[in-house]
Amino acid sequence: MSRFIEWLEELNGKDSKVRAVLRRGLSFDPGAFPPTYPYVEPFMKGEDNSWRRDVHYLVAGLWAMHWRAGRIGAAVSVGAACAIHKDASKSESTEKRFIALLDSDRDQLPNRLRQMVALLKEQNLDFEGILRGLLFWSDEKKRTQNAWARDFYRSHASKIDENTDNNISVEEKIG
Repeated sequence: MSRFIEWLEELNGKDSKVRAVLRRGLSFDPGAFPPTYPYVEPFMKGEDNSWRRDVHYLVAGLWAMHWRAGRIGAAVSVGAACAIHKDASKSESTEKRFIALLDSDRDQLPNRLRQMVALLKEQNLDFEGILRGLLFWSDEKKRTQNAWARDFYRSHASKIDENTDNNISVEEKIG
């Protein structure tokens, strides 16, 4: 777990209103809701990088929105969580939303990611990975977007392999 997510968990353990304030902050541009400052700014330690600051406020709000007591299971990337959701819901719109998320610019990203995290409410998301990925969102090689896409499509590739294997006769498998 990242130090930032640990920090949020620690604050939440002391006062559950932390989550309510951070969730409310999602209604504003990242870093534009003063009641969230006590929960994010101490961690920023005077950093002046506006994208880094925005990402921390966004992730704090998303973490608060998504938090559930007693969540079990390994935390997964956004891509893997979208694949799980698509398989469980049989919804074709999940992939379309996922692709729109991957194609988001910095201005579109907060809203699309908020919607996606809301859709994935049953999944245990890796907020450390989300934070790390968002910090490099505008990388010209799109490393974050590629990593999330690999997680999404690898899950589907393994399902296709399973279905293909199930449709091959025993003789074809051996022969």
